Amino acid sequence: MGKTIVLTGAGGVLCGKLAEALAQEGHKIAVLDMRREAADAVVARIKANGGNAIPEVANVLEKDTLIRAKAAINKVFGKIDILINGAGGNHPMGTTSNPFFALEDMENKNEGFKTFFDLDPKGIEFTFHLNFLGTLLPTQVFAQDMVGRENCSILNISSMNAFIPLTKIPAYSGAKAAVSNFTQWLAVHFSKVGIRVNALAPGFFLTDQNRTLLTNTEGSLTQRGQQIIEQTPMGRFGTPQDLVGTTLWLCGEGSKFVTGVVIPIDGGFAAYSGV
Repeated sequence: MGKTIVLTGAGGVLCGKLAEALAQEGHKIAVLDMRREAADAVVARIKANGGNAIPEVANVLEKDTLIRAKAAINKVFGKIDILINGAGGNHPMGTTSNPFFALEDMENKNEGFKTFFDLDPKGIEFTFHLNFLGTLLPTQVFAQDMVGRENCSILNISSMNAFIPLTKIPAYSGAKAAVSNFTQWLAVHFSKVGIRVNALAPGFFLTDQNRTLLTNTEGSLTQRGQQIIEQTPMGRFGTPQDLVGTTLWLCGEGSKFVTGVVIPIDGGFAAYSGV
């Protein structure tokens, strides 16, 4: 019998694919996103392939919208068995222009140029809220259905740069490190009530958020994109399908003694020293 699975940020490229893959396994899928049209599009694809899914509009930083979504999901599908916290992202105001600080940067007055000293607290706050609180708040709401039941689990989305921070994005790297730490904490905290908690740590996947940073308009790699490919032993970006196998395993019976792990899916990026 299929489980009821809630995915936040499921209107995006990666979690949309996970929603479709889980639906193909016979699970009932609640597709949550801030954008109704994005959630509707994922649900339409699931239904076109014979799956069972409903769209729900919710903001992972507004608890009341999550509570309303839970009530609607419970009414249609019953209690929630699995939560995938997929909502997340970065903000340009928490990003430096250059990977390394140079003395001459102090005199650079070009519009939009940002050193570490120019990082906007609001951009950093947004990034931490979206990634960390955007994982904590949905868990507070949806995990209430799981307490004391069997075969329930939470899957968070961390990042490869939670292990080793990337240049230019201190807020995002720090926020994802917080998600990894929270995953381990929550796994211990919920260990006596039947809820497993794990996380995926994707490497570089082309998404709507990072496509223009990694590829040019004609499809060639930007300088940063080329650096990434050179540092990835498998020599390519990840595809959404690359996340499916590990997700199915962590959400299934084969991992029922696995909790508190953060699994890199990065083509070897985190393992490679560059030499």
